[in-house]
Amino acid sequence: MAMAAYVKLILGSVAFSIFWVLAVFPTVPLLPIGRAAGSLLGGILMVIFQILTVDQAYQAIDLSILVLLFGTMVVSGYLERADAFKYLGKLLTWKSKGAKDLICRICLISAISSALFTNDTSCMVLTEFVLKIARQNNLPPQPFLLALASSANIGSTATPIGNPQNLVIATQSGVSFGEFLIGILPATVLGLLCNALLLIFMYGDLLSVKKGQLDSTVAFNGDGVDHQFSPATMSHVETTNVDSVHHHESLRNRVNSKQAMGAAEVPWSLNGAYWDHRNQKLWKSCVYIVVVGMLVSLLMGFNMPGTAITAALALMILDFKDAVPCLEKVSYSLLIFFCGMFVTVQGFNKTGIPSALWELMEPYAKIDEISGIVVLALVILVLSNLVSNVPTVLLLGARMAASAALISTAYEKKAWLILAWVSTVAGNLSLLGSAANLIVCEQASRVPDLGYTLTFWNHLKFGVPSTLLVTAIGLLLLKS
Repeated sequence: MAMAAYVKLILGSVAFSIFWVLAVFPTVPLLPIGRAAGSLLGGILMVIFQILTVDQAYQAIDLSILVLLFGTMVVSGYLERADAFKYLGKLLTWKSKGAKDLICRICLISAISSALFTNDTSCMVLTEFVLKIARQNNLPPQPFLLALASSANIGSTATPIGNPQNLVIATQSGVSFGEFLIGILPATVLGLLCNALLLIFMYGDLLSVKKGQLDSTVAFNGDGVDHQFSPATMSHVETTNVDSVHHHESLRNRVNSKQAMGAAEVPWSLNGAYWDHRNQKLWKSCVYIVVVGMLVSLLMGFNMPGTAITAALALMILDFKDAVPCLEKVSYSLLIFFCGMFVTVQGFNKTGIPSALWELMEPYAKIDEISGIVVLALVILVLSNLVSNVPTVLLLGARMAASAALISTAYEKKAWLILAWVSTVAGNLSLLGSAANLIVCEQASRVPDLGYTLTFWNHLKFGVPSTLLVTAIGLLLLKS
């Protein structure tokens, strides 16, 4: 793409810079309007500055990604109502064999739940429970909170529905759910194992509780633990301001799910039998069947947005009540953010700056060479922590894929998987690198009487070696 006119280049860069500042620093004093409004501002400026026409701005918005994201948020909400996370939480302490065993369980459960329900959701509903277990057994919370956050990011790499950047990659690349899972799962499993071993190695001396000493009396829905969450907490847009997590909390409390979702029980007749929400076991079973059916359909290669929205609609019908309370829990601000981001990134691409930078780097980033993969990984790692992972995917994805396709179609698929792996694991580098990290930090600090503050430096001491180790191991195992 030829460089745009000089004036448009400057104006396009200004618009993108405004978007970046407000995405990374949503409460910046000069313009504290947040990410969603900042994203819209960036997109509108691209049109006002005539970098894009109105029609081009509309075309830049990827509806398939928005539909997939919307569907997964609705499904996650119904899964939480069906106590899926409650059962996962109980597995943490069931017949536990000590503190190191607990670390491994947290890593495993956090990873699995993140792959199926997204990383931010898992961190939102599990943080307080993990902290209570640590406090009640006189264990230092730090390694357990690190295990939760880092494993959530690693586990979310395994599926296209684990995090937003994977959603973008899956829809833009055409890689099926099954191909994505098979290609990246070995890296996820070994990366998760290495992450757990690194935690035990670095914090082994602190994990002094012997076998059989863990107190497993923590009640997942008791002791003041409120795990009614809203999928609106899934911001997925990385930030460098811890205060921005208050936005998660406000969205989380926007609807009291116990009142709004549990009111106005409506009996109805089916084959002569009455159904109402007192028959929770049958309703929960139906929810799990629908979700399993959704996952099977995705593995069979069905259209991902269509499958997700169909599953969401099926759950609304099975609930047999007004779906407004459920729909109000969807993070529409996140969907708005994505709309503005699509337009802003497309406008920035039109300036020619990303293409010019890629042309300089491309000779050193050949995906069929070890040195090229290292260069690509470092660029993705740095960009993901500077501009966050979703914009990084939008800026690099098509260029990496086109360059790899010149070598072979197999390398094109591998390029997308490398982008998914590195951009997600990069979130473990620092406390500010991932929204999941910030959710864990903020949630832990707010627990009454048991609060714990996970500091930036304490996270960095573990985050840097973990990120470099897990990224390197994963790159060796990714299948094309």
